[in-house]
Amino acid sequence: QVQLVESGGGLVQAGGSLRLSCAASGRAFSGYAMGWFRQAPGKEREFVAAISWSGGHTYYSDSVDGRFTISRDNSKKTVDLQMNSLKPDDTAVYYCAAGTGPYSSADYYGYWGQGTQVTVSS
Repeated sequence: QVQLVESGGGLVQAGGSLRLSCAASGRAFSGYAMGWFRQAPGKEREFVAAISWSGGHTYYSDSVDGRFTISRDNSKKTVDLQMNSLKPDDTAVYYCAAGTGPYSSADYYGYWGQGTQVTVSS
């Protein structure tokens, strides 16, 4: 079992940057693919980025590709999301998740953090 705790959210102006971090506890973190999802008010949860268990493969949604970077450190049991050139549309609660593969569907992720709020002002 894996427990996940996100941090690093906050309020930032459009064009700014934030770095989210997800700390994992429990066993076998390195065996899981990790993903970041987000949910804005009144909208469904959507895929943001994912990374394979080794860190060798990364995937991004079209809306964040080129602006966000996902990375992981298996020795520290952390996965980060560097967010640059932020836009008001990026405002959402961001969730870290651990799953069986670096897929865009939330169905493949069995463990979720509690979320961290990101607000981008215009």
